[in-house]
Amino acid sequence: MEEQPLITYQHVSISLQGQEILSDINFELKKGEFIYLIGKVGSGKSTFLKTLYGEVEINDGEAQVMGYSIRQLKRKDLPPLRRKLGIVFQDFQLLTDRTVYENLKFVLKATGWKKRTEIETRINEVLQQVGMENKGYKMPNELSGGEQQRIVIARAILNKPDIILADEPTGNLDSRNGTEVMNLLTELNQEGTTIIMVTHSQHDASYAHRVINLFDGQIVTETCGVKD
Repeated sequence: MEEQPLITYQHVSISLQGQEILSDINFELKKGEFIYLIGKVGSGKSTFLKTLYGEVEINDGEAQVMGYSIRQLKRKDLPPLRRKLGIVFQDFQLLTDRTVYENLKFVLKATGWKKRTEIETRINEVLQQVGMENKGYKMPNELSGGEQQRIVIARAILNKPDIILADEPTGNLDSRNGTEVMNLLTELNQEGTTIIMVTHSQHDASYAHRVINLFDGQIVTETCGVKD
């Protein structure tokens, strides 16, 4: 029996303040894929990503994400849905007045973790996984951009999500740090995590299984990446 897609969008359209942002989007995501969503600034990439975790409502069509109907989402559905998704932002969004360890602890406690030993163990696991095991005591402003993005990825995988949503994760990094972050995401994908990455650049398309090109709110091309 064929495995059901993790995400299915059928004829989805989104309008914000009377302006159509996305139009007639048809999309499927299967377990284990690494999908690259490209397009110029304003093409609707980030808006599409925000619909996946209920930040932006859809107006028309049907959307299923991890068993949840996005059009019928209730407020109580958001926490369990978002625990299935790890979100990596371009601008890090780390708590600047807390150490790396405290940033990660905050997320675990907010998502229901209570036992101190389990929290400590999980934080140590993810820091080691992203190669930052000796940085837990550091403040975010003591880290380089590449190191901060590694911590953001560590934060995203704390609850062992089924899917990582990465919004321009290399956008603020130089080429060396950008390559290191892409290699880390590739390792996570090879270990079984499904990834959707949004970018305005085609530079890293070789990392993806599929490359989807958005233009003016519509999918205009879809190609197989080098990895496929």
